[in-house]
Amino acid sequence: MTAIPTTRKLFTLAQSPIGKKLITGLTGLGLTLFVLAHMVGNLLMFAGHDAYNAYGRLIERLGPLFWLVELMLLAMVLTHAAYGIQIFWRRRQARPIAYAEYSSRGEPSVQSLSSRTMIATGISLAIFLVSHLLTFKFGPYTTTILQGEPVRDLASLVIETFQHPLYTAGYTVVLLLLGGHLRHGVWSALQSLGAMSKGAKPMVYGISLGLAVAIAIGFLLLPWSIAIGVIQ
Repeated sequence: MTAIPTTRKLFTLAQSPIGKKLITGLTGLGLTLFVLAHMVGNLLMFAGHDAYNAYGRLIERLGPLFWLVELMLLAMVLTHAAYGIQIFWRRRQARPIAYAEYSSRGEPSVQSLSSRTMIATGISLAIFLVSHLLTFKFGPYTTTILQGEPVRDLASLVIETFQHPLYTAGYTVVLLLLGGHLRHGVWSALQSLGAMSKGAKPMVYGISLGLAVAIAIGFLLLPWSIAIGVIQ
């Protein structure tokens, strides 16, 4: 008998300003963990073609389990985007005339370029995600032999892709946008979840900045190593 009232309360919370921030924060942190894991997987390319292709084969062998993970990631992306746009639109309606000049008024509000461009960087990242999936996940399926069996030659696809200067340049721009998005998103999510006390704010700001820089650099190591011939 309590299931319906509980469900109604959860739905009401999800539609409230606080609930939207909570959901946006939770999905954002979940996607950040995935991005971090994806970056670590990319770095396996430095161990050689076989190591990277073995990583790809391992993922393929997960089968339905990996499909479930992909569905969960898709749900998180769509939810994060939908609630992020709603929050942006609500703020836009509350202040229909944009300020001529931005400046931080200090605690507890901290304005920055990354905070003011979250919607723009988010849309740019969503467009890139579609392109990225078309290039790699749904791209050419060539095979190579690994431990006596044919597997997808992801390593060669990655190298061929990043040997194109324009693609590498565009990828670099996108990763800079990702860094900016994470810079604000991580500490904002922790703040929304109530995990950031006043005394811990400077440390959390530093951690979010360090994480954003580390992820951006971690992703850029591979394409630029290919571009300058370190990885062939």
